[in-house]
Amino acid sequence: MDSETTAQQSLEVADRLFKSIERGDVAAIRSAVYAPNAKIWHNNDGQTQTVEQNLAVLGWVVANIGEIAYTDVRRQATPAGFVQQHVLRGKLKSSGKEFSLPACIVCEVENGRITRLDEYLDSAHTAALR
Repeated sequence: MDSETTAQQSLEVADRLFKSIERGDVAAIRSAVYAPNAKIWHNNDGQTQTVEQNLAVLGWVVANIGEIAYTDVRRQATPAGFVQQHVLRGKLKSSGKEFSLPACIVCEVENGRITRLDEYLDSAHTAALR
């Protein structure tokens, strides 16, 4: 974490990220959460996404999952940003079936924006989305 980003600022950007997803406000993630050149990596496919690629995925998520909520949240600041464990919950809009996905997010934050996000999840929990 650079000298311009405090632990409190890192936790505030975490709060903005997850509240934006819960609201379905993908535009807010672009404008107030991600740095323009942020990299988003997922353990389930080993791929690194650009901001635009990730926002497209998040757009699909909010279009297809209703009642999105992050539960069982454990979050703490780190020297480089923050780490959060949670369960993403919602209902599939197509079937009304409840969905849950335990995950861990490790983020690097600079100047109040996420510059890198690494997401760890068990892909077996995403089967309901395919």
